[in-house]
Amino acid sequence: MSEVPALPSTTVRPGDKRYPALSRGFNQRWIAEPEYVRLVRTPDEVVAALADAVNEEPQDPERTRITVKSGGHCYEDFVCGDDVRVILDLSPMYGMYYDSAMKAYCVEAGATNWHVYSHLYPASRKALPGGSCYSVGLGGHIPAGGFGLLSRQHGLTVDYLYAVEVAVVDADKTARLVVAKRDDEEPLSELLWAHTGGGGGNFGIVTRFWFRGLPEPPTRVLLTAMAWDWEDFTKDEFATLVNAYAEYFRDNQDASTAAGKLFAMLKLNHVSNGQLGLLAQVDVDDPDGPRAMSDFIAAVDGRIGPDATQMRTAMGEHFVHLDIPRVMPWLTATQALNASGENRCGKYKSAYLRKPFTEQQIDAMWAYLGNEEYVDYVNKQALIQVDSYGSAVNSPLHDTAARQRDSILKMQYQVYWTRQDVEEDTHIAWIRDIYKATFAETGGVPVADGDVTDGCYIGYPDVDLNDERWNESGQSWETLYYKDAYERLQEVKRHWDPLNVFSHEQSIRLDGAP
Repeated sequence: MSEVPALPSTTVRPGDKRYPALSRGFNQRWIAEPEYVRLVRTPDEVVAALADAVNEEPQDPERTRITVKSGGHCYEDFVCGDDVRVILDLSPMYGMYYDSAMKAYCVEAGATNWHVYSHLYPASRKALPGGSCYSVGLGGHIPAGGFGLLSRQHGLTVDYLYAVEVAVVDADKTARLVVAKRDDEEPLSELLWAHTGGGGGNFGIVTRFWFRGLPEPPTRVLLTAMAWDWEDFTKDEFATLVNAYAEYFRDNQDASTAAGKLFAMLKLNHVSNGQLGLLAQVDVDDPDGPRAMSDFIAAVDGRIGPDATQMRTAMGEHFVHLDIPRVMPWLTATQALNASGENRCGKYKSAYLRKPFTEQQIDAMWAYLGNEEYVDYVNKQALIQVDSYGSAVNSPLHDTAARQRDSILKMQYQVYWTRQDVEEDTHIAWIRDIYKATFAETGGVPVADGDVTDGCYIGYPDVDLNDERWNESGQSWETLYYKDAYERLQEVKRHWDPLNVFSHEQSIRLDGAP
C-alpha cells in the first residue's frame, strides 16, 4: 500500500467526514456550522488562509466571523458560534525548538500544554508554568495569562514571554506577519504586551511564541489527594474547612519557601457528589517540602472533625486515587494530574480573591451547594474549585496585561452535563445562582479592586458578565477582566486590527464597535 502524500493546507467543508469533529471544540455546548475549516501548518499558510478568508464574500450574511482554534478549549462560543463563517485551525502547528537568533525557546501556537511538558522538558529541562489540563492549546492559554501548579513557585506563563509572531490584517485587507519583541519600540512592544494577559482572538493570529528565562521544574514533587464525605459536615465544619484553606495561603506567600511554592486545589462539590476533595503538590527538591505538605494538611484537615478518605469519584477535571501521598518525578506527577475531562457541555465562572472568604460568601456557598438551595438538584459534576494563587505570581518579572497580581486564591465555578440533557437549563441556573449569591454583597460578581475580590479571569470567559441580570456591580466585563489595562489594550486593537476582523462577545472593542 503506497504512502499517502503530505497534504497542503487543508480545507474541510460540509460533507467531509472530518467536518463534524473540526467544527466544534472541547465544550460540546458550542458547535459551529462554518463554510469551511482550514488547517494550517506554517506561519505563511496562516497568512494565506487569513488573506483568503478576509477577502471572501460570506455565503450567509448571518455567518461572518473568522475565528481561530488551537486546542479548542474556549468556554464560550467565541470560536464555535452560530455566526462563525471560517475556522482557521492551528493544531498542526505544534513544533518547538531553541531559536539561537532570538536566544529564546520557540513554541508554535497550535501546541498544547502536554506538548510542552512531554517534548520541551525532556529536551531542555525547561517548562512553562502552565495548566494541568493537557489538551489546552497555547494559542489561547498564553494570551490569557495562563497559570498552573508551578505558578506559585515560578509565576505565570506570560512572565517569560519574550516575543510573538502574529498574522495581522491591515486597513486595506492585506494580511501579513509581524514579530513583536519585549525590547522593541512601540507599537511592536505594545503588541507583545497585549499578548501577556489581553486574551486570545483580539489582535491577530499568533503563530509562534518565544520564551526567555524559562524555569526548571522540580526533579521530584510530593503529590497528595484526599477527600471528605459530605454527610459528615455541618455548616460550621464547612466554614472551618474553607477558612483554614484560605488562611493558609494568605499566610504563605513567599515563593522562596516550600510553603510558598505549594499548590493546591480545593474541590467544593455539590452534595450530590457525596464528597469534597483536595489535591496538593509541593517541590521536594526543597528539603522543607515534605514538612510544608505535612503542615498544610495539618492546617486544613487538622482543624475539622470529618475523617479524610480517598477520592471515590471525579471532581471536575480531576480524579486522583492515591492510597498515600506519593513522591514522584515532576513529569510523572504532571501525567497523573493531567486531566481534560470527558466530551461534555460546560459552563464556567471565575473570581480572584485577595483575602479569605467573608462569612456571607461562605454561607452562600454552603447553601447553594445543595444544603439549603438546590437540595433536589443532582449533578456530581457541579462544583467550585478553589486554586491556591499568589507567591511568585504576585512578583511579576515584567509589566504584563495580566493585572490581578495580589490575589491569594483563584476560583473556578464549573458545571458539566451531556449534550441534549433535558436538565441543561437547571445546570446553567445553578451556576448562575451560586455565583450571584456568593458575591451578592458586590452586585453578584467579584468586583475588581475590591476589599476581598479582584475581578475575573479572561481565560475562563463568562458572557453573563455582560448581562445586567447577573452583573449588578456597576463594573463592566472589561473592568472585571482587565482593570486599568483596558484602554491600553484598545489602543493596541486600533493599531493592529483596525477592521475588527477578530471579534467576539468579549473581544477588545474598537471605539464605537458593538
